[in-house]
Amino acid sequence: MSENLQSEPVKTTHGIRRFIIYVALLLLAFLLGFVPMWFKSRECSSSLAEAERQSSLARMENSLASAAIDARRGDYETARQAASDFFTILRAETNKAGDSALSQAQKDDAQPLFTRRDQIITLLARGDAASADLLSDLYVSYRKLVNP
Repeated sequence: MSENLQSEPVKTTHGIRRFIIYVALLLLAFLLGFVPMWFKSRECSSSLAEAERQSSLARMENSLASAAIDARRGDYETARQAASDFFTILRAETNKAGDSALSQAQKDDAQPLFTRRDQIITLLARGDAASADLLSDLYVSYRKLVNP
């Protein structure tokens, strides 16, 4: 009878070790699959952030270019709306804290662009042909800001 009592703890200890080994192997298998996917996810996330940044910059440039072209063609209301969209998007980007499409230096350099906003919008609302030249100048300034 004493032999039965002594063999049971050995079997239980052996079973616990076997269980721990299985858990460790499962954990290792999980990590072997997880770690490469985690690195890939980080890489894709970084690429997505850069694509969103470029998209935001392109959207702003597109709005401003559209406004300049529409003003040259005499379509002042459409130009006014596009110019307003440009300034709205630019303001949103300059107000963003961390994930802005603009660097801090670009945000600082963008502030003078806002000084022309009211003048351009007013000239477009009046249908003044001088607004086309101001929009063209603003477009050149924006391009220099984004692509130094």
